[in-house]
Amino acid sequence: MRGVARKAERLSNKLPINALWRAKLDLLRALVIRDLEARHKGSVLGNLWPLLNQLSQLLIYTYVFSIVLKVKLPLHGLPESNLSFGIWIFAGLIPWNAFVGGLLPAANSVINQPNLVKKVVFPLALLPLVPVLSAFVESTLGMMSLIVLVALTTKTIHFTLWLLPLIWIPQLLLTAGLSYLVAGLTVFLRDIPQTLVVLTNLWFYLTPIVYPITVIPEKFRQWVFWLNPMTSIAEIYRELILSGTVKHLGEWGIVSLFSLIVFYGGLSVYRRLRCAFADVL
Repeated sequence: MRGVARKAERLSNKLPINALWRAKLDLLRALVIRDLEARHKGSVLGNLWPLLNQLSQLLIYTYVFSIVLKVKLPLHGLPESNLSFGIWIFAGLIPWNAFVGGLLPAANSVINQPNLVKKVVFPLALLPLVPVLSAFVESTLGMMSLIVLVALTTKTIHFTLWLLPLIWIPQLLLTAGLSYLVAGLTVFLRDIPQTLVVLTNLWFYLTPIVYPITVIPEKFRQWVFWLNPMTSIAEIYRELILSGTVKHLGEWGIVSLFSLIVFYGGLSVYRRLRCAFADVL
C-alpha cells in the first residue's frame, strides 16, 4: 500500500501531460499486478486457478448438454463430437467470464479503498479499472487454451485470430463503463453489488452462450444482437476463433459504438459523484 501511495503522490506534482499519463499508466499497471497477486496469494497453483475454473465450466456444460441432454448442434468449422460442443461453449464463456469477473469486483472497488479515497492524492478513476483489467488478463489463459484446443481439433489456426484485439476494445469499454457506473453508485447505495449478482445471472441466460442464437425466433434474433451487447461479443469470439469467419460486421460496429457510449456515460457519472466519495466513506 505504501508503494501505491508513493506513486500516487508523484501524480500530485506538476508534471507535463505526457509524463502525467505515463505515471498514471505505471500506477495502473502496479495496481493490476498487486491485485492479481493478492487474488491467489498463498495458494499452491496461484494464477492457474482462473484457468482451472474456466476448464471446470467447460467440463460441466459439456457433460450436461452433450452427454446427459444429448444436444447435437451443427458447429461450423468444428467436427461433430462432444468435445467440439464443449469448445463452442467455452468460446462464449471466455468473454462472459472476463466481463462478470471485472464488473462484480469493480462495484466494491471504491468502498474497499477508503484510505486511498480519503488520505492520498490519488487518481480515483483508476480504481474501477483494476478489477476489469485483472479479469481480462486472467481470461487470456483460457483464450490461449481455447486456441490450442481448436488447433488440435481442427488442425487449423485461423488467420482471423489477428482480429481479436478489435473485439477486445469494445469488450473492455463496455465493462469499464458499467464498472464506473456501479462503482460510483455503490458508494451511496450499498445494495448495488448484491443486485448486480442477480442481474448478471439473469443476463447470462438471456445471452446465447450455452445455447445457439438459432434457437431464438428469427424475427427476434436481430433485436437480441442490438439490445444485448454480450451477444455480439460472444458470437464474434466464436467466429474469429472457431470458424475463421466474420459474419456480423454490422453487429460488430453497433456494439463498438454502444460500448463507447456506455464508457463515456459511466465515466461521466463516476466523475460527477467522486467529489462526494470522501464525505460518504
